[in-house]
Amino acid sequence: MFVQKSFASGDHDGKGKLYLVATPIGNMDDMTIRAIRVLQEVDIIAAEDTRQTRKLLNHFEIGTRLISYHEHNKAASGPEIIRLLKIGKSIALVSDAGLPAISDPGQELVRDAVDESIPVIPVPGANAGLSALIASGLSTDRFLFRGFLPRDNKERRKELERLRSYPETLIFYEAPHRIIKTLAEIREVLGERKVALGRELTKRYEEFVRGEIMEVLDFLNEQEEIRGEFTVIVEGNEGEQGAGQLEQWWQGLDIVSHVDVYIEKGLTKKEALKQTAEERGFPKREVYNAYHQKEK
Repeated sequence: MFVQKSFASGDHDGKGKLYLVATPIGNMDDMTIRAIRVLQEVDIIAAEDTRQTRKLLNHFEIGTRLISYHEHNKAASGPEIIRLLKIGKSIALVSDAGLPAISDPGQELVRDAVDESIPVIPVPGANAGLSALIASGLSTDRFLFRGFLPRDNKERRKELERLRSYPETLIFYEAPHRIIKTLAEIREVLGERKVALGRELTKRYEEFVRGEIMEVLDFLNEQEEIRGEFTVIVEGNEGEQGAGQLEQWWQGLDIVSHVDVYIEKGLTKKEALKQTAEERGFPKREVYNAYHQKEK
């Protein structure tokens, strides 16, 4: 057992401290005074993207040494950071935006530091998930942060099915080129629910879209181009009606089988594709591509 007293005077066996420093998620004015001071005073800053962090450091005239620590070099960079901490160097870990160790490899570095009884000190600040949650209009009493869903189709659906019965408000992150597909799949698995999308949070063109999932999908499908990272806030399961109201005859069928049922009933392929897209809440081009890929 290791009892950490971060601000108490005394020796930590000559070891340095690992600071987890929050950075702005868009608006530079959200950088805290404490965060600036810590970044100025530490020996080294470990950044997810040194180019992005360099812009931040230049803005606040911080000249601290910068090294990289990210998903692709963590196996080599992580042990080196631990070594530097063990010989007394103080290091600040930052991500591209928001809190480090959330949806990035920082959690592994923290775990390794804790295992070595190295003090780990949080320097709080901006966070996209919580910022979107408190402005969503949905329940904040209980919530579950999930972040990015798995890329693999089977794993993603399995994870959504696991979350289906949760009464907590759900928080996801998603990229602009996948937001429509992800929302449609959330609706398909979880049922029709209230949702709030936060885009470009804290920036000049900050935007919130609130409504039923189908309403939000209609809005997104009308946009010529979708830009900006999204924070997705989804209403929790409020009982059997909330979780099961979208149970339809086609639940359990894949897209191809869904289309084939309508073709067998006499619809043209074009009509069947359109009907399937409308029922699933998917863009027509996505259903078309999925169907014709199976035909090859």
